[in-house]
Amino acid sequence: MTTDMTKGSPAKLLWKFAIPMLISVIFQQLYNIADSIIAGNFINKEALAAVGASFPITMIFISIGTGANVGCTVIISQYFGAKQYANMKTAIFTSIFSVLGLGVILTVIGSFITTPLLVLLETPENILSDAELYLNVYVWGLTFLFLYNICTGIFTALGNSITPLIFLIVSSVSNVILDYVFVVYFKMGVSGVAWATFICQGVCAVVALIVLFIRLSKIKAESKYKFFSGTMLKTVSVIAIPSILQQSFVSVGNIFVQGIVNGFGDNAVAGFAAAVKLNVFAISCVSTVCNSISSFAAQNAGAGDINRIKQGFKNGLLIVAIVTAPFMLIFLLFPSQLIGIFMDPEAADNLEAIAIGAQFIKIVVPFYAAVAVKLSADAILRGTASMREFMIATFADLILRVIFAYILSPHFGVTGVWMSWPIGWIIASAMSLAYYIMGHWKRIVEDSVMQK
Repeated sequence: MTTDMTKGSPAKLLWKFAIPMLISVIFQQLYNIADSIIAGNFINKEALAAVGASFPITMIFISIGTGANVGCTVIISQYFGAKQYANMKTAIFTSIFSVLGLGVILTVIGSFITTPLLVLLETPENILSDAELYLNVYVWGLTFLFLYNICTGIFTALGNSITPLIFLIVSSVSNVILDYVFVVYFKMGVSGVAWATFICQGVCAVVALIVLFIRLSKIKAESKYKFFSGTMLKTVSVIAIPSILQQSFVSVGNIFVQGIVNGFGDNAVAGFAAAVKLNVFAISCVSTVCNSISSFAAQNAGAGDINRIKQGFKNGLLIVAIVTAPFMLIFLLFPSQLIGIFMDPEAADNLEAIAIGAQFIKIVVPFYAAVAVKLSADAILRGTASMREFMIATFADLILRVIFAYILSPHFGVTGVWMSWPIGWIIASAMSLAYYIMGHWKRIVEDSVMQK
């Protein structure tokens, strides 16, 4: 099933498209959270800290895959919106082969750099070996991770958010079950958490690719298409490379922040590991809804309909606000209880870690509204290929976050690190919104239409 978002009510289309995507990311984040919950409750606090210390490094690889995915899906959406199905199929196959190659290269590189990165980040010695073990298994699943992401991204670009939802539900439930079995029954420790992810993601990636090929065979192209095109790769790269750089820059910034947190000991690492999982859960849900806005904008950019893109932004912003509000309410009302899910709240040696994680939530969550505005405006900029403005606003967020984390932490301790989040979000949000209002993206859409 595909959805043409160049026709019909923008609000209804966005809701219909966003809800399955939102449910998908909820399942995805729940099994990521399950990794930490099972590690913290069925192994120990150090295992939770080890998975948490590994998180920024795994996010580097995930961000590269996500950035490539974003760039590919924007181009595919534009061709789909313009009804250029031959170019669309060429873009799809070129993207798949390119991403597979990228996955293999990063697997080799990752095998050599993960341990030095952990040492460079001053990972506490009592969690270093578990963090190494987790990352070594994780890296070998990168090709499956990239393949899975590009397949679900292509489904989304074609207006199909139901199929990715089905894959996510199956993968998530299977992952949680395997986590529990490997850790509790097979006593595999942290490696069991990593192997569960590897197996579930690998199976789903292969099945997703098969289903995608079946769906594509039903879309008839108006002319011949290629399975790989250097010209198309260049076209996709115009969007993909800035997206990869943007996503990677976010992860590199998080690595610097993790390095600062590591300096405050394993309680800070464990508390941060739990809190950042909750934070990523919320932000990922908002970001996923914004991906639907981006797909809407890309299809209508392909059709050259600027007014419809504006309608998509207004309706999308309302949807994002509705999604953001429950997270703010629940997180602020029950911060300690939520952090306590990740480790035994009755154990005396966990109390400091829980308090540190709850403090992160109290400082950061009130500023989710700024994130909602930023990501909504970014969705329009990305969907219309306004990558320069998109990257500037995103880089500003990360640069400021890292700079203020270094400036404030000597004076306020780990609290100073938490304070850097709102500063970056507020300034970057203002920049993204200003770029949307200034309207350079409109000229890009107009120029693209004139060239067709």
